[in-house]
Amino acid sequence: MRANFRLQRLFIETRLHAGARHAATNEQFNYLVNVLRLGEGTPVLVFNGHDGEWRAELSTPSRKRAVLTAVEQTRPQPAAADLVYLFAPLKVGRLDYLVQKAVEMGAGVLQPVMTQHVQGKIGNLDRVRANVIEAAEQCGVLGIPSVESPQKLEDLLESWPRDRRIIFCDEGSESQNPLPILSAIPERQLALLIGPEGGFSEAERTLLRSLDFVTPIPLGPRILRADTAAVAAMAVIQATIGDWR
Repeated sequence: MRANFRLQRLFIETRLHAGARHAATNEQFNYLVNVLRLGEGTPVLVFNGHDGEWRAELSTPSRKRAVLTAVEQTRPQPAAADLVYLFAPLKVGRLDYLVQKAVEMGAGVLQPVMTQHVQGKIGNLDRVRANVIEAAEQCGVLGIPSVESPQKLEDLLESWPRDRRIIFCDEGSESQNPLPILSAIPERQLALLIGPEGGFSEAERTLLRSLDFVTPIPLGPRILRADTAAVAAMAVIQATIGDWR
């Protein structure tokens, strides 16, 4: 069932069932009542990442209080997205874009990875999580991807579960077409690794290529920025061996 984009969507923490009531936070009250100017009885779509999407009705029992009451479920909760997205942090503005697109493209876990040439940093995980929620609200996603604490690339690879294959975008690949490589991958538990703007170091490329649970792929004949490469790689993965099939 496709999302209804005519109604405002809002992520809430409250468990959802018929008659469930959610007291809007100050930020939600200001957005719904003062910014959007929604009136008494206006329908709003709400979700919590667990109980599907529900149509709720807005009520304002006082001038500074708003309540959303769940009326009926509009979409059931789908299976959680399984693609793990491993990325070297970028500078703040482009990091926000990268996180939003990862949510839209079906990432289930966002794992920052610190590489040798990384240029950005994760100063505030709460900001990243807020971007995840905003993206989910805007694009109709019902599952909220988890955001993990940053890890060094070497530490991540050492403890990595061997039944989940890592696909990494290798700008030094001799070929240009990722489709034959992806089509030959038997595993369905996947992770995508995107390096920093400066690319992986030669030592990191050598390490990645030495591991039997890692597959390098090219992304065509052009050099892509890290945020562009992320969207391109997720699209080609989802189209060939992911959840677009």
